[in-house]
Amino acid sequence: MTDKTQRDLSDYRQRYLQGGLDENDVPKNPFELFSDWFAQVEEAQLIEPNAMVVATVDADGMPSTRTVLLKYFDESGFVFYTNFSSEKAKHIEHNPQVSLQFLWLGLERQVKIQGIAEKVSTTESLKYFASRPKGSQIGAWVSHQSQVISNKQLLLNQYQKMVDKFKHGEVPFPDFWGGYRIKPLKIEFWQGGDNRLHDRIEYQRNNANGWQINRLAP
Repeated sequence: MTDKTQRDLSDYRQRYLQGGLDENDVPKNPFELFSDWFAQVEEAQLIEPNAMVVATVDADGMPSTRTVLLKYFDESGFVFYTNFSSEKAKHIEHNPQVSLQFLWLGLERQVKIQGIAEKVSTTESLKYFASRPKGSQIGAWVSHQSQVISNKQLLLNQYQKMVDKFKHGEVPFPDFWGGYRIKPLKIEFWQGGDNRLHDRIEYQRNNANGWQINRLAP
């Protein structure tokens, strides 16, 4: 009898042939390259182009990852929003060093970002919260993120109560919810290459507030 819990995946193979990266041709500013790549992801109509993995570490040094949606970026950093009682928020409070990972397999690309997380201003969080659909606003109030719940029906019941409560008015801004900006120290761009000779170009922030560009071995 075959054990369904065992799978040998060693025969999976994929050749990466879509492009390359040359450290002599990339812009000096990594945000220019990120913006160009993101525009190409949008043009390729990949699903959830702003989905990114956020990696944090708890007080005991145990890492944890989850996928969230990038909501804003500029040269000051990358912004996402969450409940401040969530697991990731508690980790960030203990250790603000965070890693982000974008995986765009349709273009054979990845971007890894390492940096420091800090809360965005309440004004900035309020502005984004006001732009969300009303259902998402209510969802922020209903979900005590990362806490154990006995069943989903309780969550749905609470959601309906909130829908009824705010049926004729605006949903107030929750003070336990807001954004984090990841201020990057390193940004690595990965382009798949044939024979596993991938291109890895790393930008590392230097003391002059500029960026040092290095090629990394694949």
